[in-house]
Amino acid sequence: MPMLKQPNQKYAAFKPIRLPDRTWPNRTITQPPIWLATDLRDGNQALIEPMDVERKKKMFALNVKVGIKEIEVGFPSASQTDFDFVRHLIEQKQIPDDVWIQVLSPARAEFIERTFEALKGAKRAIFHLYHAVAPVMRNVVFGLTQDQVVNDLTIPHVKQVRELMKKNPETEWRFEFSPEMFSNTELEFSKRVVDTVVEVYGATPQNKIIINLPTTVENASPNCYADQIEWMHRNVAKRDCILISLHPHNDRGTGTAAAELALMAGADRVEGCLFGSGERTGNVDIVNVAMNMYSQGVHPNLDFSDIDEIKKTVEYCNQIPVHPRHPYAGDLVYTSFSGSHQDAIKKAFAHREVNPNGIWDMPYLPIDPMDVGRSYEAVIRVNSQSGKGGISYLLQSEYGVDLPRRMQIEFSQVVQRVMDDTGKEMTADDIWNIFDAEYFSKAAPYKYVGHKLAEDSSRPEAVEVHAEVVIDGDAHKAKGMGNGPIDAFVAAIASELHAPVKVMDYHEHAIGQGANATAITYIEMRVGDGPSLHGVGMDSNIVTASFKAILSGLNRDAARVRVASTAASK
Repeated sequence: MPMLKQPNQKYAAFKPIRLPDRTWPNRTITQPPIWLATDLRDGNQALIEPMDVERKKKMFALNVKVGIKEIEVGFPSASQTDFDFVRHLIEQKQIPDDVWIQVLSPARAEFIERTFEALKGAKRAIFHLYHAVAPVMRNVVFGLTQDQVVNDLTIPHVKQVRELMKKNPETEWRFEFSPEMFSNTELEFSKRVVDTVVEVYGATPQNKIIINLPTTVENASPNCYADQIEWMHRNVAKRDCILISLHPHNDRGTGTAAAELALMAGADRVEGCLFGSGERTGNVDIVNVAMNMYSQGVHPNLDFSDIDEIKKTVEYCNQIPVHPRHPYAGDLVYTSFSGSHQDAIKKAFAHREVNPNGIWDMPYLPIDPMDVGRSYEAVIRVNSQSGKGGISYLLQSEYGVDLPRRMQIEFSQVVQRVMDDTGKEMTADDIWNIFDAEYFSKAAPYKYVGHKLAEDSSRPEAVEVHAEVVIDGDAHKAKGMGNGPIDAFVAAIASELHAPVKVMDYHEHAIGQGANATAITYIEMRVGDGPSLHGVGMDSNIVTASFKAILSGLNRDAARVRVASTAASK
């Protein structure tokens, strides 16, 4: 009987590139690349539930807000939803003048025609054409020789794109070509295909072509990808007519490293998704690559100054949470559970007060949390939670209260203040009493009395709420409208306060079971220009609990303002 191979013997090691005079190891990244966001195409096609139109609109708006100027908005020849969304952006004039939309099409005549239909009337558009070039695709999937790939796939379809661009002169065009599975393809053949595309398209230094060189499946260490990019950078026929674009995937968990080393090897552009969404383990994470540059003194020309709002939008659009340990954006990445870490951070903050404008050099904090909209208090809150007896565990196990992670950070500091005053060990009852005093017992200046709801699904703001609350001892009645009960209640309260209330996050769960179950809601919010804080509400009715949570947050903000005013007057 023949001996069976061990599982690892099924796989072939990646052959290194012969590039003994490689230069990229001695280079550094000194300027940002051109960024292309493909959340709406490569990221979207990997979702369990692809984005609906509303989520697509929010993701596009977020890409624009962050500052990304080239956005791949879909695959209109393969999806009616994508086709309709592209038409919506164009017809409703939703594309800023300085933003290029990009769409993808395979090298098939009817798909190319359909893609141009979707782009009709666009002011600026990038047509992204692709076909595979790797041996496994040529030999197994296509059944084509190298000559047939070039003559049957590459040349006729590049000509078709070029001619259709000429027939639609109202649009300012750019052309991108992807030799799919580039990283698994012989470099000489990739060069042949790229040189052919550049020649047939007629690229010039004034009208450059984008050549995307993807790690469609990442199966080599990132230095190998950098070698491939440097080889192409050196050897393609008309380098001055080309923008080399990177499209790393993260199958080996090294997508960020591959992108950074490939930029050092001569690339001009990076394609990826916010927080690394995409098929299998995802596309390269634009936030990660950009913030790595930022932490080294290179501005990425992207704005991540409100990382929590960006994360919240991406989580809504993708319906996938961002990991709490995600670089730069995770809820826990600027915190330290270790007492020794906390001590070092405190001392470094004290030292920095003497020289606040110096270079950032802090233990355990690679960047200033304030640069992404986080506060210094977050660092201390979580540290104070550790070593104080498992605050969140006691609340959950003894009282059924399951605090959201960011509220754990907030409440731990409340407990820390009490512990500093009393100097005693806290029991579960002690912690509950602190929780009750902080979130429930503060009934002034705002107190819930009652409400009525009306709903009309035919209106954009489908919910109308009539609320009765006590403010500073006086009864007030207010009306508000919104897309849901919370939105409508916030509008009603704002009409009385003349100050905006912004809901940042929402969590709820039941305490108990059956008819005796109680709903508890946790709402993260901001009042005016104040800091984010949480309110908590509890009631047998989930909507009422949510309204009480809003008022709980308002009472806590009022207490914060009073404390600050008292301190300022001393």
